[in-house]
Amino acid sequence: MNALVDAPLIPGKKISLLIGVLGLGVSVIGWITTPRAFFVSYLFAVVFFVGLSLGSLGILMIHHLTGGYWGYAVRRFLEAAAGNLPLIALLFVPILFGLSELYPWRHPDIVAANHLLAKKQGYLNTAGFIIRTIAVFAVWIVGSRLLLKWSAEQDVTVSVEPTRKMRTLSGPGLVIYPMTMTFAAVDWIMSMETEWYSTMFPILICIGQILGALALIILLFAWTAGSSKLRELASTDNFHKIGNLLLAFVMMWAYLAFGQLLVIWSGNLPAEISWYLHRTAGGWRWVAIFIGLFEFFVPFFLLLMRPVKKKRHVLAMVAACVFISYIVTIWWTIAPSAYPGGFYVSWITVTTFFGIGGLWWAAFLWNLGRRRLVPVNDPRFALAVPV
Repeated sequence: MNALVDAPLIPGKKISLLIGVLGLGVSVIGWITTPRAFFVSYLFAVVFFVGLSLGSLGILMIHHLTGGYWGYAVRRFLEAAAGNLPLIALLFVPILFGLSELYPWRHPDIVAANHLLAKKQGYLNTAGFIIRTIAVFAVWIVGSRLLLKWSAEQDVTVSVEPTRKMRTLSGPGLVIYPMTMTFAAVDWIMSMETEWYSTMFPILICIGQILGALALIILLFAWTAGSSKLRELASTDNFHKIGNLLLAFVMMWAYLAFGQLLVIWSGNLPAEISWYLHRTAGGWRWVAIFIGLFEFFVPFFLLLMRPVKKKRHVLAMVAACVFISYIVTIWWTIAPSAYPGGFYVSWITVTTFFGIGGLWWAAFLWNLGRRRLVPVNDPRFALAVPV
């Protein structure tokens, strides 16, 4: 087994674990003193890191299905992130103790005063929320575990069977992923608003997850590209291909975000536009402008230029811009439902983010250190290495 493990390229596992424990420990004070602020911040952090793991799983399935050569350079990063789903499922548990702080459908007086919310009680109830959450996490964890299991098997055999299994699962997996995320997006995020709904919202969340995960993976690839273990795959052509993929998802995310805004705003129905009114009130307006600039306009126009995608340090800066914007986008998506009057952020937002993030990053590094950074025995791998 030791022959199949590389020394870790990215240090900081113990420090990350310490930051995570301290962050969550300090956040408990917020749970006691200001439970609403705690649960909003905790939900933000959980949704963000669920997004990184699920987005990585989605990219991993795209790689297995298409056999893209770019994927061999970043496969281990994707597998390490997807492998964190059991941890995120465990970290989601505290949300179940704060449903009344987050969701109006938990309050009988609000339900009684709103006939639309009353009609949704058959779906929006505590038992349904818990059952659907367990179900979607179970599907995600089983899917990721199978892909990781078969990938490990491929490392120790020259048989093509593990690769065939990964490809076979990835086809339906790319359909199941947005379907299950639809339930999660409706339950965890959309139901924070009393009346709002959008059929485009769940797929927008999915594309955002892939975009955020891809930005992180590019940063990691650019960071470790100088290592002898990845040098053969760190060609300008591979960076160019991954840059093209980032451009594609930037455009897809912007198209869906603008499409949702256009349809809802043109309809001009109070129940539909309330979501945007909450997110353009007070300081939230400037957050929306920031997101538009740095999650679409700036990366879009930079990624149109071929040299930007071929120079890893420049591409990494663009990816960092997208990644930071993705963090802001998740906060902007969740927080205005609880604080519609104007921009809000608290110290608990920071501690919960670094608490969950520290544990996620420590687990990521542990997963990454268990395997070689370069896949072994993959029948299509030789084609990925430039001659």
